[in-house]
Order: sequence, then C-alpha cells, then structure tokens
Amino acid sequence: MSAYGSNRPSRPPMRRQLPRVLVAGLILGTASGCSYNWEDFPRLGMPTPVTEEAPRILSLWQGSWAAALATGVLVWGLIVWSVIWFRRSRTKVDIPPQTRYNMPIEALYTVVPIIIVSVFFYFTARDESKLLELSQKPAHTIGVVGYQWSWGFNYIENVDGNAGTGNALGDPLLGTYPDRFRQDFPAGAEGVYDAGVPGTRNPQNGNPGPTLWLPKGEKVRFILSSRDVIHSFWVVPFLFKQDVFPGHNVNAFEVTPSREGTYRGKCAELCGVDHARMLFNVKIVSPERYQQHLKSLAAKGQSGFIPAGVELTDPARNAEPNKL
Repeated sequence: MSAYGSNRPSRPPMRRQLPRVLVAGLILGTASGCSYNWEDFPRLGMPTPVTEEAPRILSLWQGSWAAALATGVLVWGLIVWSVIWFRRSRTKVDIPPQTRYNMPIEALYTVVPIIIVSVFFYFTARDESKLLELSQKPAHTIGVVGYQWSWGFNYIENVDGNAGTGNALGDPLLGTYPDRFRQDFPAGAEGVYDAGVPGTRNPQNGNPGPTLWLPKGEKVRFILSSRDVIHSFWVVPFLFKQDVFPGHNVNAFEVTPSREGTYRGKCAELCGVDHARMLFNVKIVSPERYQQHLKSLAAKGQSGFIPAGVELTDPARNAEPNKL
C-alpha cells in the first residue's frame, strides 16, 4: 500500500449524490423556463393552428409524442431496473446468468415494434388521405407560383361578378394546370395576381416577401406550380407544407382559414443560393375585405394571371384527382 493510499478521499455513494443532481436539475429547469408560456406546452412546439384542418395534424403530432414517450418510459424503466437489480454489489457475480434462444422473448421484441410502426402508419395514412381530399367545388382557387427567388399568386376569381368577362379555363398562362383542376374554375374568372421579388415587404408590418390574402371561413384550394426548380410551399401555422414541382406534377390541397391575422410562410426546399430569401406572408381577413383586396389589385392594373410554370407531361395532366 502506498504512503498516501489510506488518506485518499472516498467517493460519496450514489444515494448521497442523487439529491444533489435532482436539485441542480430542478434549478436549471426552473431558470430556463421562466419565460416559457406553459399554455403552449400541449402543442409540443407547434404553432397555434389557423385553419380548420390544422388541428388534425396537431392531434397526430401529439399522439406520436405520447406514443414515443410511453415507449421511452418503458425502455428507460427496464434499463434502470436491470442496472439496479443485477448490479454486481447485489449479485456478487461479475456476469449474471445469460438467456439465449428464448423464443417468447425474441417473438416479443420482434412483434411489438411491428405493431408500433403499424399503428403509426395507420393514423398517418388516414390523416394524410383526409388532408389531401379535394372538394367538388371550392369557394376559391389560388394558383401559387414558385420561382427563384420569390412567390406569385394567381387569384382565379370572378372579380367583377360578370360571368361573361373572363375565361380562366382557356387562359394560356394557366396552361400548366391539369384539366382536373381547371374544370373547377369559376365561370367568368378574369382573375387578378400578385407577384413578389426578394425585396418585397408587407406594408403593414415590414415582413419580407409578398402577401397572400385569404378569406376567413371559406374553403380555398391551392394549386402549386413552379417555373424552374422544386420549391416547397409552407405556411407555418397551417402545420402543413407541400412540394412545388416544375413540369412533372402539380400538387393541390385545400384549407379553410379560421383565425384572422398575418402569418409567415417560406420555402421549405433547398432550391438554390437565395433559398433563404423565398419568404412570403399570409393575411387572413374577413370575406368582405378579401373581395376588396381583389378589386384593389384589379384597380392597380394587376388583372389576369402570371405564367404558372413549366408545361406538364401528359401523365401529370391527365391524372385523376382525389375528390370527396
């Protein structure tokens, strides 16, 4: 034994260290959560939904977290139990008895993960199918056009109320839209548009990007197209995003805005050097203010449409819609 071996301080046992660790964790959690709004906790990091469809996505997100937490607690519990129950100081052996080729256990840890994945798949497929269903005749149709490095919006609307003054169905600038969407255009839709550049800003709050106006409480169909590369149309509080393809495929989805306000949108697909500047705003207003906005665009000379994108391939043009 060395001369100083008997004077070496002993390490405190784990049961004496545990209270200190718990107190430190409590202090850290309290200090970091002072500015946290506990009303947001049930959403688990998701923003407040602003459409009638978004709560379905939020529910799927919360259910996934609950299932993951339950699985994690079970696994952590088994790990802690095995560490405590089979510790060397208790069993007095270096290696406890090993269990091999136990068919019930092997079947259990094979079947249980399959069941978990199957349940996740069922609820995800169910909700995805519901979210992508299209109605027979939406109240409004807006063509979203992605291009480097901003966004344009074609409001396919009968702005003047005269069914004989417009024909969006035959407009060549909308030629990239599949026939399954064009047949639902309103009669006499001469339309108006708004198009942005990276330097465009919302005049009310100064946020970057053009502003897409939507009417509260009325179903809106978005038809997504691109002029150049793949983009992704993401309105953050919609809790939903969808890719914007050039030429090969045109995606569409519908929402019913339910909460007035101005919200952020962005491109969620790395599309080139100025991808981070592909921002836009979404302003949800009353149906009356929405109609006034369309008329103001027409008064500014922004009647008609901007080119919607690359010409479609025949399979994409003739694909069948998924309608209610």
